[in-house]
Amino acid sequence: MAASLTGRLLIASPSIHDPNFRRTVIYMTEHGESGAMGLVLNRVAQTTVDEAVPDLAWLAGGDAVVHVGGPVAAQSVVVLAEFENPSLAALVVDGDVGFVPAEIEDRDVLSAALRRTRVFAGHAGWGPGQLESEMEEDSWIVEPALREDVFTPDPDELWSLVLRRKGDEYALMATMPIDPSLN
Repeated sequence: MAASLTGRLLIASPSIHDPNFRRTVIYMTEHGESGAMGLVLNRVAQTTVDEAVPDLAWLAGGDAVVHVGGPVAAQSVVVLAEFENPSLAALVVDGDVGFVPAEIEDRDVLSAALRRTRVFAGHAGWGPGQLESEMEEDSWIVEPALREDVFTPDPDELWSLVLRRKGDEYALMATMPIDPSLN
């Protein structure tokens, strides 16, 4: 297996036509021998956290929307956060970014340990060797993740933004219409 992609971004190449992943940016939260998991960063649901999961509204703040993390377990919810104190994370992904525990013992302690959060419904997942096969097919473009990518205020522009940041042919790719035949 190649080096772990945990904590990195996977940017969907234009060759991906699956509507679940077309023009997505995925933050890889786990990648190892047993498979991989990530969260789609640039798909927003049409519902707020307060409407969908009222028990988590205190974590997300205000009228935060639910993000569609991927097609796997779409009815389940995970909360990704940037922690002041990463030791309180259920699982640290990279540095100070990790998952909020499912069982919260003390809301005040946890709330003080969080800088920002994002609520996701579902996730993206790959079985053993599946992601590596897709990488060999050039389905995904790998890029280091910036905190502003993970918690972007403008998810609709993230795919183009990250490709432009890579430069060269990727910047050109960022300007392609979804259907090049319409160009």
